[in-house]
Amino acid sequence: MTTIRKFCCNDLLRFASVNLDHLTETFNMSFYMTYLARWPDHFHVAEAPGNRTMGYIMGKVEGQGESWHGHVTAVSVAPEYRRQQLAKKLMNLLEDISDKFDKAYFFVRASNVPAIKMYEKLGYVVYRRVLRYYSGEEDGLDMRKALFRDIEKKSIIPLKRPITPDELEYD
Repeated sequence: MTTIRKFCCNDLLRFASVNLDHLTETFNMSFYMTYLARWPDHFHVAEAPGNRTMGYIMGKVEGQGESWHGHVTAVSVAPEYRRQQLAKKLMNLLEDISDKFDKAYFFVRASNVPAIKMYEKLGYVVYRRVLRYYSGEEDGLDMRKALFRDIEKKSIIPLKRPITPDELEYD
């Protein structure tokens, strides 16, 4: 049985095994603490019996005016818990939380084909390619999904050209 709950400080000491995948971006502790302090409603962990960390999702809200949106910063599932639709459950939870905002989007490594396919099944589309987004080497795909309030789906009209990280409106 899986329990999904809000992330807490102690989880920072127990979730390293989830980040071992080479496709998962690992951040420093202060980065995670900032998310936990500023956007606690957008940071959740999935646990197996015995309090084993199965995965987590962290996001935030940002922007101004029509650019106000929910942003998925990371969703990661430990290898032994993949193929159980856990990432889908975590994404659905964050979408529900973000649904009061116009849209949701996030970045995914261009080489992470399994993740891209999963996001496409969830209704996300590639909005734009960000050249050298990850560690200045690998491209990122900015994938977006228009949520409830974006009736006209303006937030997901793809850009015609790739951009560089310095052209991003928000990090």
